[in-house]
Amino acid sequence: MPDTKFIKSSMKIPQHPTLIRRSLQARQKELQAKCPVLAASLVTIRRACGNPNCRCARGQKHPGHYLTWKVKAKTHTAYVPLDLLPQVKLWTQEHRRLKQLVHQITQLSLALIQTHVSAQRRKSGRS
Repeated sequence: MPDTKFIKSSMKIPQHPTLIRRSLQARQKELQAKCPVLAASLVTIRRACGNPNCRCARGQKHPGHYLTWKVKAKTHTAYVPLDLLPQVKLWTQEHRRLKQLVHQITQLSLALIQTHVSAQRRKSGRS
């Protein structure tokens, strides 16, 4: 049985090497990106514009959408125009989907390695 201390996702790892390989191949087929991939976080920040007659001066601040990402431990930010917001959301969701798939592939690969010895013993008739 594979050591499950590395498994943090809710994915169920099969115990037999053939089933692990099958599950691994299925996830590898899904690994292709369906749209551009954006490794960043999309955040909404509410700000006041500074106009004393605006509604934001009374508490109803304006929402602004921004991307944040890190380069060498430094956070960078970019404004996302409203018309690009749906696309940018898809791109960040695609990154999360691919990241989850890579995590699952890693867990299945580890399980395959961990079950290798017991599978070899079964083949040779030893238990």
